Amino acid sequence: MNAAAMAEQLQTILHKLYWNPDTQIMNQWDDSLTVNRPDENYYYWWQAHAADVILDGYARTGNVDYLNRLEQLFHGILRSNGGTFRHQYYDDMQWMALAWLRAYDMTGAQMYRESVADLWEDIRGGWNEHMGGGIAWRKNQLDYKNTPANAPAVILAVRLFQRFGDEADLAWAQKIYDWNKRTLTDPVDGFVFDGINRLGDEKIDRDWQFTYCQGVFIGAGIELYICTGDSVYLEDACRTAAAVKNRLCDSATGMLPDEGIDDTGLFKGILIRYLLNLTEIHLEFELPAKLIEQNAITLLEQGIDNIGRVGTDWTIPPEGPIQLSVMLSGVMLLEAYASLQTN
Repeated sequence: MNAAAMAEQLQTILHKLYWNPDTQIMNQWDDSLTVNRPDENYYYWWQAHAADVILDGYARTGNVDYLNRLEQLFHGILRSNGGTFRHQYYDDMQWMALAWLRAYDMTGAQMYRESVADLWEDIRGGWNEHMGGGIAWRKNQLDYKNTPANAPAVILAVRLFQRFGDEADLAWAQKIYDWNKRTLTDPVDGFVFDGINRLGDEKIDRDWQFTYCQGVFIGAGIELYICTGDSVYLEDACRTAAAVKNRLCDSATGMLPDEGIDDTGLFKGILIRYLLNLTEIHLEFELPAKLIEQNAITLLEQGIDNIGRVGTDWTIPPEGPIQLSVMLSGVMLLEAYASLQTN
């Protein structure tokens, strides 16, 4: 079975196992083993990535069923979040805004654009001068700054500038990117650390080495390169991609690491999304495509169970209940691989 067919199969399983027609959002655990955990936290940002994955399916197929799912999810998230898309966590809002901006691009529906504008207004309020600048991680901890709350904001700001032409958005993107690079990027190899001052000690969490941070910084560099033509941004993105291979991948197989469940279950999928973007603008740089291909082929051959689910380790089939975050990453990988095969 080709990658597009497998991506469609996983999309079908994702919808079957996680979609809740009552709440009109995705459940946090699959229902294949009748798991019900109402005491779990509400992971708002997972729903944003569920929206993005639905858009992946629509981009690949043109099937309006995906857009119908998207609209239902839009209203479901709005209800479940108290009638607003604004949230306590700045990074979460950035992911929601990126999903709805993409939805606006693909549908032209004003409700998506209006939601992005409202979110972006709130997101900009997270910038302050603690730690020399940067957007805070959350509203009740304004002195903790991290890559997850800054690099996606760069991606969002550049895309807003490209679509609507407000020079202030490009200025925001460059300012945020400069802070992230200066503060949280290893000057030796471009590896991106997670955050600074999490414990109030002004220290960088150098031992928090995640695929996620590399992915969003790569994405930020790509967007600024596309927008400005400044090759430094592309060079930054390529250096960070090389650091992914050198620091995080298995040296023998090229496989990305098992980063576990909960939020970290989404990390590899996010990296894959921006590695794919890098292949699209820099064909001569073969590393990102090879990483996607190696991981996708292994997942297809070894990592899907007889239900059609994906786990945290893409080299073996999963066992037990599977979280939405983990399943979303697997779908992102196969959608990226399908895109590579098509292009």
